[in-house]
Amino acid sequence: MGYTKEAIRGISWMAALRASSRFLTLVRVPILARLLTPAQHGTVGVAMIILSFVEILTETGINTFLIQENTKIEKYMSTAWVVSIARGFLISLFIIIGAPFVASFFNSPDSYPLLLLVSIVPILRGFINPVVVQFQKELRFDREFQFRFWIFLIDSLVAIVLAFLTRSAASIVWGFIFGASLELALSFILVKPTPRFAFEATMLKKILHRGKWITAIGILDYAFRHGDDIVVGKMLPISSLGFYQNAYKISELPLTEVAVVASKVTFPVFTKISGDTKRLRRAFFRTIFGIAIVVIPIGVMLFLFPREIILLILGHQWVDATTALQALALFGVLRAIIGSVNVFFLASRKQEYVTLVTAISTAGLFITIVPFVSLFGIVGAGVAATVGLFCSLPFVFYFTLKLLRRA
Repeated sequence: MGYTKEAIRGISWMAALRASSRFLTLVRVPILARLLTPAQHGTVGVAMIILSFVEILTETGINTFLIQENTKIEKYMSTAWVVSIARGFLISLFIIIGAPFVASFFNSPDSYPLLLLVSIVPILRGFINPVVVQFQKELRFDREFQFRFWIFLIDSLVAIVLAFLTRSAASIVWGFIFGASLELALSFILVKPTPRFAFEATMLKKILHRGKWITAIGILDYAFRHGDDIVVGKMLPISSLGFYQNAYKISELPLTEVAVVASKVTFPVFTKISGDTKRLRRAFFRTIFGIAIVVIPIGVMLFLFPREIILLILGHQWVDATTALQALALFGVLRAIIGSVNVFFLASRKQEYVTLVTAISTAGLFITIVPFVSLFGIVGAGVAATVGLFCSLPFVFYFTLKLLRRA
C-alpha cells in the first residue's frame, strides 16, 4: 500500500495548522510583547523552564510507543491513561515543592506565584485521553487540525485579553491553563474509545521498556534546549532571559514551521514502511531534500535581516535581541535538519542513535556556554547552542549512512 498521497494530504493539513497557528502567533506575540515587559516575559520563562524540566524528567515515551506499535493501541490505553494521570499529579507536586528554590536560584521572586499557578497545567494534561495519538498513527491529520487549532486559539485569546486587562505576566499562564482544559475536554468529545481507570503491569512494563530511550532523549533534549536559558537567567539580568528566549523562538522558525510539520507526518509514514528498505531510503532523501530547500532560505533571512525581523514581530523595546537572533540563525537551520534525521532514526527504532546525538549536542553546549555568556552575553549563548549542534554532525552522518547502507 502506498503512502505518498496520505503523506501529501497529511503535510497539507499540518501546514494548514501551522499557518493558522502562525497567524494567531503574529497577532499574539506582538500584542503580548507590547503589553508586557521583557522582565515579565523572563519571569514566565522561568516558570516554563521548570514545567518543561519536570515533564521531561518523568517522560514515559507512551506516545512514541503507541505510534510505533503495529497492533491496535486500545489494549494499552487504560494503562497509559492511569500512568499519565499519576505523572500529572507528580509533576505538579514537584513544581510546588521546588517553587521557592527556583525563584531564589534565578533571583526572581515574581516567578514564585507563576510557578504555583503553572502547576495546574500538568494535572489537566494528565487526564487527556491518550487515544488522541490515533490521529497521527492513522494519518488522520484533518482531525489533528480540528483538535489543535481550537486549543491554540483559546490559549491565545485568553492570554491576550487577560494581559490587556491586568498587564500581568500571569495572563500567559492562564492561557496555558485554559488551553489545557479545552484539550482535555476535546480529547473525550472527539476521540473514542474512552479509557477506564484500569492498570495492567505487563502493559506498563512493555511501554516503559521501549520508552526508556525516549525518556533519556527527552532529558538530554531538555538540557540542550534549556541549558542556555538557565545559564542566561542565572548570570545575566532576568530581562536578558526574556530577550534571549524570544530571539531563540524566532530562530526556531525553520524547525517549528517546516521540520515539525513534516515530522508529524513522516514519523508514522516512516514507521509503516520501515520494513521496505528501498521505499524507506527513497522517502528519507525526499524528506531531507525538501526540508533543506525550505529552511536554508529562512535561515539566511534571519541572519541578514535580524533587526528588521525583531522590529516587525516584537517591536522597538526588543531590539536588544537582534544580535542574539543573528547568532542563532544557523542554529535554527541545523536543528531543523538534524531533527528530521532523528525522526528517521526513531521510525527505524534506533532511539539510542537519537540519544547519543542529543548527548553530544548537549555536551558541546555545556562545555562552551558559561565562558561564552561571560564574554559575549546572550550572543555567546546563541553561539554555544550552535557549537553544540556542530559537535553532533559527524555522529548524525555516521548513523545515517549506517542505516542507509543497511537499507
